Amino acid sequence: MLGALTVYTDGGARGNPGPAAIGIVLCDVDDHVLREHREFIGEATNNEAEYRALIRGLRLAARHTREEVRCISDSQLLVRQMMGEYRVRDDRLRELFALAQAGTRGFEKVSFEHRPRLTGRLARADELVNEALDRAVSGERRAPSSR
Repeated sequence: MLGALTVYTDGGARGNPGPAAIGIVLCDVDDHVLREHREFIGEATNNEAEYRALIRGLRLAARHTREEVRCISDSQLLVRQMMGEYRVRDDRLRELFALAQAGTRGFEKVSFEHRPRLTGRLARADELVNEALDRAVSGERRAPSSR
């Protein structure tokens, strides 16, 4: 098991709702990439895709650590809801929020940080989202891909 990890997540939909995918970059304490993950998730809204990316990212992190996890996203809504600054009003998001909260319970510490879109490792997470969407649209609906 490793110590602290950083999970960069992104989710996106082409249309809102529309075909959606998630992208995750999991890094060690020195910000070296441990794993990348992209996955087509079917029809969803942008916000639903952001939550699905966080949920999957927490599950991937749990395979490597039980200590500290930093979750970084370009979704200000997701980050503020997870930090308790915004209420979750949408019923579908409320279910995903509960799953995300449950996913945080296996770690000693979990923090959330909003960063601007396409900065740092979030740019790679965005690329993974688009790769998954491009493959799905072109008919290559395969199992999730991780590197």
